[in-house]
Parts: sequence; structure tokens; C-alpha cells
Amino acid sequence: MSNPILGRVEQDAQRGYAGFRDAGAPAPQQGYGQASPQQGGYQQQGFPQQGYGQPQPGFGQPGPGGGFGGGGGGGRAVTLDDVLMRTGALFGVLLVVAAVGWTLAAVAPAIGSLMMMVGLFGTIGMALFMMFRRKPVGAGLAVVYAAVEGAFVGPISAFYHQNFDTVGGSIFESIVTQAILATLCVFGAMLVLYKTGIITVNQKFRAIMGMALVGYFIFSMINLGYMLFFDGSPFGFGGTGWLGIGISLFGTGLAAMTLAIDFDDISIAIQTGAPVNYAWHLSIGLLITLVWLYLELLRLLARLRSD
Repeated sequence: MSNPILGRVEQDAQRGYAGFRDAGAPAPQQGYGQASPQQGGYQQQGFPQQGYGQPQPGFGQPGPGGGFGGGGGGGRAVTLDDVLMRTGALFGVLLVVAAVGWTLAAVAPAIGSLMMMVGLFGTIGMALFMMFRRKPVGAGLAVVYAAVEGAFVGPISAFYHQNFDTVGGSIFESIVTQAILATLCVFGAMLVLYKTGIITVNQKFRAIMGMALVGYFIFSMINLGYMLFFDGSPFGFGGTGWLGIGISLFGTGLAAMTLAIDFDDISIAIQTGAPVNYAWHLSIGLLITLVWLYLELLRLLARLRSD
């Protein structure tokens, strides 16, 4: 499932992070990304190659009372450490619930399957809710979503382990272990490509990715219905043939490229002085993409292992 959360970060920056700003916070003097006579859209004078993630006038600078332009009420702005700490906490919640789901899938398959379906539709429903709600995600909703996603990830991982791993095989030969390691490697590679500027996130890149994400989400919902009601396999369209492998490669690549947008949105929030509580919104968006990438890699490996 694609990331429906971080696409609103630019809009929140333009609005001064409404809903997270304290009542007495000074309003920004210039909205993020607004053009001025010396600027052309997002491309800043002096930053012709990188339109995003650059400090904006009125943002990210100490304001009256020692606060930040987007921090609100003199409170401190969000930092990368805030995002990482909250992302780690959400992963902790996800892993605890996933471990319960894995155990139930092993000892009580019927209950594990029920938990997986509840987690699947709960994840889709909550993701759509978070995408269309007007307020950014706070701590409570982020923790609940991480728990619901764990309820899906645990049993589905156990399913792949039971069906595609050799009994008594090494842990490094496990399909789940390989998918986790591949996810970490892709995450690291995308971070390097983004930080070195090899991948540049601009408006054209976002527009193309937005259309691809919407199209792939619609395809995934159709494929899910086909799997549940007609096919009965864990793959759906394309099966384990070359078409199916191609679909998995496309989904994996799309999830990987979404990480670049996530990194850029986090950079925007930090450099525009988003308030510290906004870290929960950034963290849950990054969590969604990483879990999506893991699931795509899991399906790809399963297809490659199938006869």
C-alpha cells in the first residue's frame, strides 16, 4: 500500500502547520513555496538545482520569543532525532503486535487468519481516513495505526514463512529475513541517492509519482478482490510467471522511489520549522512506506521461489 500521509506536508507548511501551532504563535510572514519577484515557484535564488528542502524566508529562523516560525508559541521545532525516535517507537508497537500475530498464525491458524484480515482492512481503512482528514496525524492515531498494521504484518509474514521456507533451514535463508534485509538495503541506498542529489525531488517527479501511486493503489485493490474471490493464491494477477514478477518489480521500485519523497517531505518539515509534535505525522508516513516496501519484497521473493 502506498503512502497517503506525507503528501500533505507542503500544504501544512504553507498554512503554518495549522492545528499544531500554539494559540499565541506568530504567523509566518511568507508561506512555504510561494513565489516572489525574486523567486520562481519552489526554486530559490541561489538554489537553482534543488527546489525542495531549502530554508524559506520566514521559516526555520528564530522568531519573536525565541521560537521558530513554524514551531508555535515559542516551542522548539522538530528535528531529525524527533522523527527517528518516534519512528522507532512506532516500529516497536508494530513488532510487538506482529509477534503476537505470528504466534497465533502458528498455533491457531484460524485465529491468525482472522487477525490478518482485520489488520488488512483496518490498515486500508485507517490509511484512507488519515489521507482525507484535515488534521495531521497525532500520537494516539499513529500508535493505533502501527498496532493495526502489526496485526496484518505478523500473520502474513508467518504465512510466507510457512509456505516458502524450507523446514530446518538457516535463519538467513528465511524469506522473511531476506525481505527485512532487502528493505534495509533499499532504504539505505535511497537515502544515499537522495542525499547526494542523484535523485532530485521536484514538482515533475512528484506529479509522475502521484499518478503512478494512485494507479497502483487502484490496481492493488482490484487485485486484492481477485485474490479473495476468484484466484485464491497469494499473488493474484500474473501469478508466479514473468508478468507477476514484473508486477512485483514495479511495485518494489515504486515503493523505493516513494522513500525519496518521504525524505524530502521530512526535510521540508524540519527546515520550515514544523513544531515538534508534527514528528508523529512524519513518522507514521515513513512507517507506511517501509512496511509497503517490505511487503512488496516479500511477494517478489515468494514469486521467485515458486515453481
